[in-house]
Amino acid sequence: MTREHYIELAKYMLTRAFKYVDSIETPLTFPIIPGKTYPQPNAPNWRYRSAEFEALERTFTLAGPLIHVDPEVEINNIKLRDYYKLHFYRTFTPGNSNSLPLPENLPDSNYQFTCEFGGLFKTLLLLPDTVWSLYSESEKNDMLECITKWAHHRTTQNNWRIFNIVTLSFLKKHGYPIDDDLLKSHLLWVASYHSGDGWYLEQTYNYYSISLFIVYTTIWNRTFGDDYYPEIGSIIEESAKKLMKCITSFFGRNGYINMWSRSICYRTWVSGAFPVAFMLKEQTELDAGWARRLCSGSLLQFVSREEFFCNDVPSLGFYGQKEYMVQNYSCSGSPFLMFLPFICLALPEDSPFWTATENEGMWETLGEDSNKVVLKHPGLMLVNHGKTGTSEIIPGKVYYDDPNYSKLTYNTHFPWEDQNPLGGTSMEYSFRSQDPRDLRGDDVNFYLTGLTVDNDSEENQRYTTSQNMLFNGVENDILYRQAIMRRPPNNGVGYIIDLADITIPGGVIRVDRSRLAFEYELTLGHFGLPHLAGKKAEIKSFELNGNQIITAKIEGRQVALISYYGWDKLDCMTHNNRNAEADESSVIFAYKKRMQKNPPMELMITALLHKTDDTEWTTEELSPIKNFQINEISATMSPLGATIELNNEKKYEVDFKDIDGKKTC
Repeated sequence: MTREHYIELAKYMLTRAFKYVDSIETPLTFPIIPGKTYPQPNAPNWRYRSAEFEALERTFTLAGPLIHVDPEVEINNIKLRDYYKLHFYRTFTPGNSNSLPLPENLPDSNYQFTCEFGGLFKTLLLLPDTVWSLYSESEKNDMLECITKWAHHRTTQNNWRIFNIVTLSFLKKHGYPIDDDLLKSHLLWVASYHSGDGWYLEQTYNYYSISLFIVYTTIWNRTFGDDYYPEIGSIIEESAKKLMKCITSFFGRNGYINMWSRSICYRTWVSGAFPVAFMLKEQTELDAGWARRLCSGSLLQFVSREEFFCNDVPSLGFYGQKEYMVQNYSCSGSPFLMFLPFICLALPEDSPFWTATENEGMWETLGEDSNKVVLKHPGLMLVNHGKTGTSEIIPGKVYYDDPNYSKLTYNTHFPWEDQNPLGGTSMEYSFRSQDPRDLRGDDVNFYLTGLTVDNDSEENQRYTTSQNMLFNGVENDILYRQAIMRRPPNNGVGYIIDLADITIPGGVIRVDRSRLAFEYELTLGHFGLPHLAGKKAEIKSFELNGNQIITAKIEGRQVALISYYGWDKLDCMTHNNRNAEADESSVIFAYKKRMQKNPPMELMITALLHKTDDTEWTTEELSPIKNFQINEISATMSPLGATIELNNEKKYEVDFKDIDGKKTC
């Protein structure tokens, strides 16, 4: 994709959006989607104002760069520059039907308005020539009270401070008075969240660390921070440079982005890191042709699919409208934040981002090997599989049971599925207690203390997934983590699965140790396969070299699960309304049930493989492990490990020595 292609794509997306605009006087609103997103029926008026502002501001993510490139650009015979100038003015001045309330007219709290102010003034800092320069001094003064009060208003923790920073900075840059101490305080708070490797803490580690903490703040740096806060700006600059060393590993060979973390409907907003790389002070090490290839590929992943659209605008989902994967803070206009990469149109035409020839970077020489990047500070491992063209995110620091974060692995070409209370959840260990105390609804400590806690016997009969994921480091090319299957007070140390990942081309060898203290059932699911066009996945079960194998296949994608040790059987389930691509899907999984009152620790050895073609599995592919040996006591005096020898002659010693003392979260 060239610069002209980006311009045409922006026009195409806005043409679909502006079908809801009859004339320059018509506010931009999109149909409300029933479900958990806002505004809900009978919501207060300010929620409708918020949704209108969000649609206006987030479509400006496309319109602003277009106006910068061509001030006369029109969509559906409406001049964009005049349209947005008029409606931002009406939004920020009292007396209009869609003007925003002031903070003092609402209960003292944080509101979505703050987020949208940050998005707008980030764009206006970068591209002030789009609309701000068109206002008269009188018009600017009319808007000033609203902008100033929201800029100074209460914010929420970490990433939201960036929205206040951007808005306050815009005001100061244009000569309006602000609370300088408040601005500096927000800046110091944001800088304090840097955790290492270019990553920032944001509830748990996620894409916000890239899109807000790097993209927004780099724009702030170039347009304001360099002149006013150079020392704090240097912190941001250094973290951005570190991030650029790993950013390409988040994307598949064809540019696909991974469905991971919350705010899934923002999709490609992380691709905004690619043009930002060419806004840094020092020349980036990032290959410009590869950067544009990945940026372009991530956009084409969605805009080339008609099912991506709902009511002619990007749907509230990933590939299509899916209720389960969106948050209640989203509305119909929210997905337009995915077009953050269009800040690339702010780059000059002679920028390397535009002049370099697109290429596939590392993938051109990777062959069938797998490239790994370990980010120990956010507890992530990134894997690029040359054999399949897919990229994976393997998380290690997760604070709660949320499928946005808690999966064992996230793959660019096998989007995650929602959790299944019947077990067989994709890419998760699913646990169900068979402890009679749980089935009765007792507190496990009742007979010791006489005290009770709320223990729901019906809830205990459902399968649950890990409540926490802990990162324990990488040793001898093995990633160690822990899945905590229950929280206190019912946890103690009796609900732990110690995880060891050995990356192989097109998959992983799992050597995991169950430390589950009481009666239980357990499943380990593979990636889910959608039933596209109503066609079910093809499932095969068979034995090879004494090992049980189950495979699943749809056109262009396949998965295989091999059980080597520690499982009772392999099986498959059909899931409904859990997959990102289809209403029905198949998940193959391993299953075990242990009914001893005091089950022993056990190793579970499996291989989970994937393909992105239709070729038949070969015997060699389905035989990644040549030999394995269970070590009751390892050479380092640790209980229950294993020696794994692969068919490529590589040997691994899986050793959980002192794993509990190495946990980080």
